[in-house]
Amino acid sequence: MAPEQKQIAKEKEIPQQELAAEGMNAVTGAVTGAVPAETPVAATAGAPAAAVAPRRRNQDRDRAPQGTGPRRNPRRSRNEGKARPEFDQKIIDIRRVARVVAGGRRFNFSVSIVIGDRKGSVGVGLGKGGDTALAIEKALRNAKKNMIKIPVTKTMSIPYEISAKFGASKVSFMPTPGRGVVAGSSVRSVIELAGLKDVGAKLRSSPKNSLNNARVAVLALSRLTPHRRSLMARAKNEQKVAAEKAVAEKAA
Repeated sequence: MAPEQKQIAKEKEIPQQELAAEGMNAVTGAVTGAVPAETPVAATAGAPAAAVAPRRRNQDRDRAPQGTGPRRNPRRSRNEGKARPEFDQKIIDIRRVARVVAGGRRFNFSVSIVIGDRKGSVGVGLGKGGDTALAIEKALRNAKKNMIKIPVTKTMSIPYEISAKFGASKVSFMPTPGRGVVAGSSVRSVIELAGLKDVGAKLRSSPKNSLNNARVAVLALSRLTPHRRSLMARAKNEQKVAAEKAVAEKAA
């Protein structure tokens, strides 16, 4: 082979050897984990990516543990803010009343109610209306018109025995020291709402009409007078004095 041909062959082999060397370096670098000089460290294939946690909207809000600190909307009691009614009340009778009109029957409600302040005042009322709420409202107004004030003793009892009659109902009241309230039917409701203690009542009639029984009880209590006991005692003393004078004159 001529010297010129040998020189051309050597020049062709040199680039092929350089390419082969570069390929081996690339392979060994991938195996051993070597990093090329041009590749930045943050972009390496083997390095794990930094995890960025999502930021919550209320993450920085300071929350008090449950059960501590003032409540934002505390529950209010049902009775809070409501004025106490002037009188206590109790419904003693409620009925549905039918009235025959042209074309059929018309229904109304009749309500009997007892009210009192438990301090010696009591009243009975009757109301009628198309519904129960209206009937109760009318009965309350009627009972307030018929209120009475009972003259009571220091122990919230009655001063003496008394009786009354209303319609076919008859009742007797008597003081019962140390026995409490001894009564039944709607008469007991009248006594309790009036605030009386140590009082006994006896119905002397057979009718079971609650309204008439309550009305006769109010009628009997309205006949009590605060000074009747003192007047009776004074009359007895005068009779006793007169009797003693008569005995003394006869002896003289």
